Amino acid sequence: MTSFGARLHSALRQRGPLCVGIDPHPELLLEWGLTVDASGLAQFADLCVQAFGDVALVKPQVAFFEAYGSAGFAVLERTIGALREGGTLVLADAKRGDIGSTMAAYAQAWLGDGPLASDAVTVSPYLGFGSLDPALDLGPDRGVFVLSATSNPEGGQVQRAVVGDGRTVDQVMVDEAGARNAEAEPLGSVGVVVGATLTAAPDLSTLNGPVLMPGVGAQGGGPHDVRRLVGENLSAVVPSVSREVLRAGPSVPALRDAIGRITESFAFLHD
Repeated sequence: MTSFGARLHSALRQRGPLCVGIDPHPELLLEWGLTVDASGLAQFADLCVQAFGDVALVKPQVAFFEAYGSAGFAVLERTIGALREGGTLVLADAKRGDIGSTMAAYAQAWLGDGPLASDAVTVSPYLGFGSLDPALDLGPDRGVFVLSATSNPEGGQVQRAVVGDGRTVDQVMVDEAGARNAEAEPLGSVGVVVGATLTAAPDLSTLNGPVLMPGVGAQGGGPHDVRRLVGENLSAVVPSVSREVLRAGPSVPALRDAIGRITESFAFLHD
């Protein structure tokens, strides 16, 4: 199989630069006129699959499915399968992170051959970057997005701490990811997550991998923030938008129109 980095590189140029989230929180289900249960969740997910079929990368937020137990996971399995069958890359926003055999099990669940298998998964490195090895060792066919510099105010307590060599922790995470991507072409499969609403970002110049930037749209981030945070390193940036698109639902044409408008605002990416 072609590496995730190569598949993403191609998809971003063919389908546009966005990652679109599927975040079926209860308030949004109600706004869409749906019931707050597994049935409403399934209807919500089906509409998203219809609307997001031409998007390069789609990011289901696992927690909103997990909340409904086995019925929610069944909906998530169908959603992942339908998107991937249609040629859309799927990033499971699971933020998994543990050690040893537990991390290996997480890796198999989200990046293996099981019913939840996705093209990539978000992971937390805050048990040490090396704790992610079970996911990273699955090879470049699958992608991981490592939490580096998140936009929540509490994140800085850990991420902006300075280690012994003078680097911040978030910079260490970027550098470790970059080391895994050193020989990759055209793009590595180990990405990082950097919030679009931050005041400053770590140096991304040697990452050679994708930069997922959540916080675009309703959360306040925009094209100018992306340019400000990443400078000249624009070719691998993937703005991630959820609320700004989803509030246009439940109309599938309206959801597609919202994606189109936001895509146009990021036309400067991946030229």
